[in-house]
Parts: sequence; structure tokens; C-alpha cells
Amino acid sequence: MSGWESDLGPWLRAALTVAATILAVAVAYVVMRRVSRERPALRAGFERTHRPLQTVAVLAVLWITIPPLLGTAGQATAHVFAACLVAAVAWLVAAVLLRIEDLALKRYRVDVADNLAARRMHTQVSLVRRITVAVVAVLGAGAVLMTFPAARAAGASVLASAGLVGLVAALAAQSTLGNAFAGLQLAFGDALRLDDVVVVEGEWGRVEEITLSYVVVRIWDERRLILPSSYFTTTPFQNWTRTSAAIIGTIELDVDWTVPVDELREAAREVVEGSELWDGRAYALHITEATGGLVRARVMVSAANSSALWDLRCLVRERMIDWLQRSHPSALPRRRAELHGAPAVPVVPQPRS
Repeated sequence: MSGWESDLGPWLRAALTVAATILAVAVAYVVMRRVSRERPALRAGFERTHRPLQTVAVLAVLWITIPPLLGTAGQATAHVFAACLVAAVAWLVAAVLLRIEDLALKRYRVDVADNLAARRMHTQVSLVRRITVAVVAVLGAGAVLMTFPAARAAGASVLASAGLVGLVAALAAQSTLGNAFAGLQLAFGDALRLDDVVVVEGEWGRVEEITLSYVVVRIWDERRLILPSSYFTTTPFQNWTRTSAAIIGTIELDVDWTVPVDELREAAREVVEGSELWDGRAYALHITEATGGLVRARVMVSAANSSALWDLRCLVRERMIDWLQRSHPSALPRRRAELHGAPAVPVVPQPRS
């Protein structure tokens, strides 16, 4: 065997080993996809972890086979492969953890009527996902740096001044850290969840996103109100869906003193009971004010959620205005004035046309 053939043999075996590794991972991926054809969740897990697993396998083979062939340069090459392998393992760990979180979320659907537990779980997992990626990235970067002797040597001096640096950083990032802890408190304290209906800063909307630093509230007119997480731990706000989405609202009507209250109550009842928006829990009509020249009637209704309540309130208001105009126009709001000393004006009946 010639010299160049003897030199080429180890490289050829290394190349064949790498190719066999890639082929083995690809075949295993195809087989697992076919086996999990009837289980979409398992198949999605294989698809998420296929690339990082392939990368880890190839780098491990390169780390074992290539450096011995390079002689004096083998140590530096092995170091590069080791650092890349650590990063690939961190990628694989992150992919596995994210897939586990996805499987946990699939058990909780938010597209159902009673989605309280689901919204709580989605809120917590969304924050845990960010923390997971950040922790894995930091640990992976730290593991890569620790493969360098210079970095290990510098670690001692860094730790010596860590106390002072930590104090300065804590003072400089007090607001940021406060928001981060507030975000964790919101996620696990159950005061606020994704898709909760809230009233903040005089605006009605739904919680669209919760992060460690801020909360995004989608206002009814598609605007976004972005508030720091600490706002919701230090400022009172209204949460209309904390325990359930069902809600009660009122409609107020100002009418004349001559209004027949019983007929008004029955007319409002017919409107409410005839609407699919009413959930059947609560209905009442009371006269809450009777001062000055008007009488105030308050209609109380209930609905399954805030959106349905808004539509129901508008419907009742419109139908009651129409009923008053058609059935009792004399009960519409009016202002009376009495003239003293003016001659009486005879009322002449108008002939009917």
C-alpha cells in the first residue's frame, strides 16, 4: 500500500463514520415518523428534536474521529468540536423542554366556554418558556466558556468582585428586576391571566401578552395598551373574568313621571327573555331615582361574557326606546314650565284629516 493510501485510509474511515451517523439518524427519524403517524403529538416532538439530535450526533463523531488525525493541531480542533458539541447539547435540551411545554399546553384548550384553568396554564407556561430558553442559553454559554482555560482562570477574579458588581447592578436595574418579579407574581399568583377581560386606565380590553417586564392589553378598538408588570401589582384594576366570564350589567332610562312602571317592567322582561344573549341568571327593573322632572329606571341583566353583555345592553336600550315611542310617547322625557299671570289660551281641537 502506498504512502498516500495509508494516509487516506483513516480519513476515509472517519468520513464513512460521519456519513453512517447521518444516515442512521435520518433512518431513525423516518421510522419514528411512520410509527407515530397516528399520534400527531409524538410526531411533532420528533420533528422538533430531529435537527438538534442530528447535530449532536455528527459533532460527537467528529470530536472522536477527527482530532487524532491532525497531529499537533488535533488538540485545538478537539477544543472547537467540544465547544460546538456543548452548544448543540444545549440546543437539544431546549428543544426537548419546549416540546414538553407544548404537550402540557395541548391538554388545556382556550377555545371552550369554561377556559379558566386553560388560560391560567397558558399564562404560566408562556413565562416558563421564556425563562427556560434564557436559562438554557446562559448555562450553554457558560459551559462553552468553561472549556477555555483562560476563562476558568478569569473566573476566580470575576467571583472576587462579584459582590460589588452585583450590588451596583441591582441598584442600576432595580426597576427592571422589580418588573421581572412582578411578572412572575402575575403568572403564578393568579391575579391576571391571558385573555382576561380587564379595565385599566379607564380602558376596556383583553390581556394579549404577559412577559417578565410588561403586559399588553388589547383594547376593544384594536389599540394596544402596554403597561409595566409592576403596574398590576401596585395599582388597583378591574378583572372581569378572574373567577368566571359571566357578568351582570345595567341599562338606565330617564322617563317622565307618567310612565306606567308595571308595563315598562314587563316590556323590558319580554325584550330580555327573547334575546339569546341573556344567560337566564339575573333580570330586574327598579326605579332608582325619582327627583326633579324625571324618573330613572334601571334594568339589570346578565350574560355569559362581557361581549355578550355589551350587545345585550345595547339591544335592551334600543328596544325600550322604540317601545316608549310607540306605546307611551307621553312617558318620554320632558321639561315642564308653569307661567304665572299670562292669559289662558283656549285649546282648539284640531280637525282630523
